[in-house]
Amino acid sequence: HSEEVITSQVPSQVVEELSAQKAEDVYQQYETKNTGDFLVIGSDTVVAADGTILGKPKDKEQAYQMISMLQGKAHQVYTGVTLLIKKDGKKIRKTFHECSDVHVYPMSKEEIREYIATGEPMDKAGAYAFQEHGGMIIASTRGDTDNVIGLPVADVMHCLRSWGY
Repeated sequence: HSEEVITSQVPSQVVEELSAQKAEDVYQQYETKNTGDFLVIGSDTVVAADGTILGKPKDKEQAYQMISMLQGKAHQVYTGVTLLIKKDGKKIRKTFHECSDVHVYPMSKEEIREYIATGEPMDKAGAYAFQEHGGMIIASTRGDTDNVIGLPVADVMHCLRSWGY
């Protein structure tokens, strides 16, 4: 696995760069071992509040700060996707991103601490997971729900269909 290099702080650009780097890394490894056609899908997701990217919290205090920042208002979830196809000896690439708005219920300090006590926030960007206990703190979403979970499946399928898959 090669080192990821980010040249932007703009969430949509960051996820596109990360997804491309992941896909390229796997593509290069796979290409050395296979002569036939193949497909690689790389993706990366970030949570952004007021344009600032929120990574995975390093400890419970940072998780508390993140959820406190998100509670009671909307933030964005960006997922970048890169599709790399080797077809008839040629490399085809498509990179795009999807953005969804997520509104978190207002939460008391105690509710935030109870959620952190589940352990779930500790390895999640933005300190929550929509598909797990975090779904209980989400008031609404606008956009692709699959994107919030981590992969905009409909967009990926549409792209593959446009390439004849």
